[in-house]
Amino acid sequence: MTSHAGPAGDGWRAAAPEICIAAVLVALAAAAGYVAAGSAGAVVVVIGAAAAALVVMRAITPLGTLPREVHVADTETVPVTFTGYWRKRAGLVDGTHSLAAYDAGLRGTLQHLLAARLAERHGVSLHDDPDTARRLLCPRPRDDALWYWVDPARPPSQAGKQPGIPPRTLARLIDRLEQL
Repeated sequence: MTSHAGPAGDGWRAAAPEICIAAVLVALAAAAGYVAAGSAGAVVVVIGAAAAALVVMRAITPLGTLPREVHVADTETVPVTFTGYWRKRAGLVDGTHSLAAYDAGLRGTLQHLLAARLAERHGVSLHDDPDTARRLLCPRPRDDALWYWVDPARPPSQAGKQPGIPPRTLARLIDRLEQL
């Protein structure tokens, strides 16, 4: 994925003078807090400034407007939120640690990506023609193990302690999806 340089990215550069002024003001306030109450005073000022900055950031980001966009090859530009990124990242990490977590989240995302790739580029339905889908995803014998992770016929795991998808296998699967 490549970042799309748009208005949100340019806005931060345009706000550089205001950000510098705010940083200087926080530094001066922290110094005053240190003089008045020692290191505890400086810490309180810095934490208060950070909290205020987060509140201001939330207030100036209009609802329904997303802060940046990500451009994915061969698809439209997709808006991404900061919380959405962390949610996806957490799902990815959980999917590598637990098979149940993989089946509950990451598996569906990967199946959706596979289905979209197969339909757009090959005119094949993952759910209606899984044999052809498997041949396209796994053209070489070493790729056969990848099918287990996206097989729509495989029931979800019931065991809670099994490890999830190995990171190297996930990387190989994503590479295959990109090559389709």
